[in-house]
Amino acid sequence: ANAYPALRVTGVDKSETMIQFARAISQAVVNARFQVGDALGPLAFPDESFDLIHARFIAGFMPTVAWAKLLAECWRLLRPGGIMLLVEGEMALTTSPAVERLSGLFTQALCAVGQSFSPDGRQLGITPVLRRLLTEAGFTLCQQEATAIEHSAGTEFHTSLYEDYYVAFHLMQPFLVRTGVASYEELIPLYHRMLEEMRADDFCSLAFLLQAWGMKPPA
Repeated sequence: ANAYPALRVTGVDKSETMIQFARAISQAVVNARFQVGDALGPLAFPDESFDLIHARFIAGFMPTVAWAKLLAECWRLLRPGGIMLLVEGEMALTTSPAVERLSGLFTQALCAVGQSFSPDGRQLGITPVLRRLLTEAGFTLCQQEATAIEHSAGTEFHTSLYEDYYVAFHLMQPFLVRTGVASYEELIPLYHRMLEEMRADDFCSLAFLLQAWGMKPPA
């Protein structure tokens, strides 16, 4: 919205708290608006409302069977010639035994509840299937672009990864226990060990992200 003031930008999130936060930090951006909406259900917009739909890091809450329905809804919302852009990643590769253990428990739990394309739960498995999901939904001229982001100690993005994991691996503990992949007796000390290892001067981390996009054919 800042880069292209002539455009109208709409943000959607299921969480009322996140929508309120987005509105608070973008008050000066007059061409952006935010509203509550659930990607797993119909979105409250008329047909052919958008030229671009950008869905970023949604694999964590998407059942594998829901992707076709979501992309069909996005197809409805896009104008002919519009672009569908997906951005997803797998779990970061790190030198922390505790991070690796918690990441593995998380991907196993997602696999157990049908929210992973991985055959064995070792990863999310979302990046290899993005192009197929787009083509099966009818999008054409599909392309992909990969990016690597380093979160090692002393790098630009280390603090953001630490803060994300500080919150995420705390909030996901009930989910991990509920799916039976771990107990609180294991998770609580593992969580604190993760924070300690991520603060170490020799902590290294690299994450791979994939952008995949396709076009709704012109009329």
